[in-house]
Amino acid sequence: MNSVYASLGTTVFETMSRLAAEKGAVNLGQGFPEDGGPRDILEAAARATLDGPNQYPPMRGLPELRQAVAAHYRAHQQIDLDWQREVTITSGATEAIAAALLAFIEPGDEVVLFEPMYDAYLPMVLRAGGAPRIVRLHPPHWRLERGALAAAFSERTRVVVINTPHNPCASVMSADELALLAELCREHGAIVISDEVWEHVTFDGVRHVSMLEHLRERTLKIGSAGKMFSLTGWKVGFACGAPALTDQFAKAHQFLTFTTPPNLQRAVTYALGKDASYFDEMRAAFQRSRDRLVSALEGEGYVLLPAKGAYFVSIDLPASGIGMSDVAFAQHAIEHGVATIPLSGFYPNPDPPNLVRLCFAKRDDTLDRGAAALIKAKRSA
Repeated sequence: MNSVYASLGTTVFETMSRLAAEKGAVNLGQGFPEDGGPRDILEAAARATLDGPNQYPPMRGLPELRQAVAAHYRAHQQIDLDWQREVTITSGATEAIAAALLAFIEPGDEVVLFEPMYDAYLPMVLRAGGAPRIVRLHPPHWRLERGALAAAFSERTRVVVINTPHNPCASVMSADELALLAELCREHGAIVISDEVWEHVTFDGVRHVSMLEHLRERTLKIGSAGKMFSLTGWKVGFACGAPALTDQFAKAHQFLTFTTPPNLQRAVTYALGKDASYFDEMRAAFQRSRDRLVSALEGEGYVLLPAKGAYFVSIDLPASGIGMSDVAFAQHAIEHGVATIPLSGFYPNPDPPNLVRLCFAKRDDTLDRGAAALIKAKRSA
């Protein structure tokens, strides 16, 4: 068996969701919205399924969807993309990240990663033969620091993987941080795989800035219709970058999933044309949910870290007066009726900070029941 996968255990997300289901607990752990997604987009997919065609679409994606992706980013982020040469449609963002790593690195090439990190990054780097160089980000603001970042680069650095807005930190990289990263990548000839799936989910007036604005010729930007439209099970992603990158990327993509369901591609084509007001309302709704949960927990003496992007917020256990480890507290909390995610699951290296992540992309009654369970858990900790 392949040693990379043989050494992996069950993910913390699967474990906590299974326990939540078994115990009938409120699931504030796994990151997906409770609502079924916008009705008009679902109806567009249904029509596309019934009307067809339902055979293989082009490997790089339907032309109309690639045009819609380019138009969307031009309208929302002022990024000018050539839809024919710079946009590829993938079966979700995770597939796009895997294809990019397989396309861009040779065995032994170094890949800079940041912890805490989305749990798929490190196994995919190792499976592609990359040598990870891990930089730790620190709460509460999780900023890139020049010294630590520069120390991670060498003559063997080939790729840097970033995630902004960040899961699980809920931070958003600033223009200054991206400029610093661009400077080091130019100096070392490195490519950035920029996971920007939460690009429309930002709060408090924070603006998402794409890495493409800072390193146009050496960045592959990855987006996700599932995150944009609260349809996480659809797995429709976008990989965007200069032709030299996307041509190589497409060669890896064609031997992974090859293509993506045509009915979903047509529905996403429709969805990407939504007015800016849709995204404003989505952000406002998530921000209200964040504030509802945070307010309830702070009233009980919980200390939470800033949450500027994505739909997660983290509890600082020591600052909240809780002496348990994150794993112990997650197990304790589920006995009181709520599932959380210990942040140590996002850290390959030892001694992570003692935090647990909550997902607030839930209905009000779910948030209220989850908060009540967390209050009980704190009082008995």
